[in-house]
Amino acid sequence: MDRFHIGGGLSRRELLRRLAGITACIPAAGWRCFPASGLIAIQKPTVVPSVAPIVQLSDLPPATYLSPGDDTFLEQMENANFQYFWEQCDPKTGIVKDRCNVRASDKSVLGSIAATGFGLTALCIGEKRGYISYAQARDRALTALRFLWKKMPNERGFYYHWANISTGERLWQSEVSSVDTSILLCGILTCRQYFQHSEISQLAQEIFNRVDWNWLSEDTRLLPHGWTPEGGFLQYRWDSYSEMMMMYLLGLGSSSHALPPQAWDAWKRTTFEFDGIHYIGSYAPLFVHQYSQAWFDFRGKRDQYADYFQNSILATDVHRRFCLSLAGKFSDYSDNLWGITASDSEHGYEVWGGPPATGPIDGTVVPCASAGSIPFLPGPVMRVLRNIQYRYGAGTWSRYGFVDAFNPLTNWYDSDIVGIDSGISMVMAENARTAFVWDTFMKNPEAQRGMERAGFKSYKPSSPQELVEMHSRPGQRE
Repeated sequence: MDRFHIGGGLSRRELLRRLAGITACIPAAGWRCFPASGLIAIQKPTVVPSVAPIVQLSDLPPATYLSPGDDTFLEQMENANFQYFWEQCDPKTGIVKDRCNVRASDKSVLGSIAATGFGLTALCIGEKRGYISYAQARDRALTALRFLWKKMPNERGFYYHWANISTGERLWQSEVSSVDTSILLCGILTCRQYFQHSEISQLAQEIFNRVDWNWLSEDTRLLPHGWTPEGGFLQYRWDSYSEMMMMYLLGLGSSSHALPPQAWDAWKRTTFEFDGIHYIGSYAPLFVHQYSQAWFDFRGKRDQYADYFQNSILATDVHRRFCLSLAGKFSDYSDNLWGITASDSEHGYEVWGGPPATGPIDGTVVPCASAGSIPFLPGPVMRVLRNIQYRYGAGTWSRYGFVDAFNPLTNWYDSDIVGIDSGISMVMAENARTAFVWDTFMKNPEAQRGMERAGFKSYKPSSPQELVEMHSRPGQRE
């Protein structure tokens, strides 16, 4: 899922790991770590007993429905996002570019399998919305799946992170990526259910069943980030809450190389606190609360640990509050302009966000940070997106939608569109409007089986106040 090559050969996840380690060792005003309970307190730290993590909702903005004006804006944004995946894709392979410069001629051949997963989902949205014909969408999906099955280099069904869009050749000595392959698989399974076409269905089944989750988990229940032919499995494991939930659920749902149910319980769910709100999180940007939920529908469901949809509502609101807390230092941040996640910056690529504050935050705004959370906080997010278009449209808007990032304080505007950032914006916009991607993807037996084996049960979510009362315990709140 990395946006582009980071100096020294580090992937984005490797950089995140190093940043997390550094952050955990530096004293910072306003937050502390309580190892015994696994709770991170950010502002107003409290002593928390050693109990299972809980999720609380507190003082959230009221539920807001999309207005006709919001829907019109999102239609424009989705259409523009779709054009990226249609035009920045090799029509002979179906592989989508990692990014492109939208202000100049771009001849890059760097493809991303994660962007391709979003691109396959985009075909379904595009046909449904009438951006392209059924025949065009079906034929592009067939091209991509045939190439992925017959020609694209892979290792036990897992694909290399970056590849040449025209040949499928591995680029930059990239790793065989477990999570990027998972995003690709989500796009493939979405196509299978949407098109209901015999060859698409057969190819999707063969590609999915080829993925050997047992090879990936041969000596551990915690899956590694990837593998290279030069060095074998990468040292880092998917051991904490993040965007990896989709990966474990897909592995649990496999009928050919299934992960054991215990794999779902193996990773940590650390509870954080900010401004009196408890939520499951990690030392990573906001995108970790969004990606799995682009396809898996967690609404009205919970496992033994949490309701992850409600958790993403909390995490998004916490991030909004975090940005507002920075307004004294960066005057552009306000209730009408917030959102920081891993992105381009004026000085290069940055892994930044919070809380706790991570990276050299400088007032930059990343549109996909809020856009990826439209289903979680529609009112506050739409206020931000429409404000960006209205106040900064000339610099932030392009034929493919919003550029990756901009900084109003320095008058810097990115020239690039990043595939996965446009993808999460487009998919979550469609889910907020119609739940189309959720409804389509969740028809897959693999998705249903994965959630069942992870122990998810349907339930009626409590109201925010009821949850606060239900989970409040002596000594946990000031």
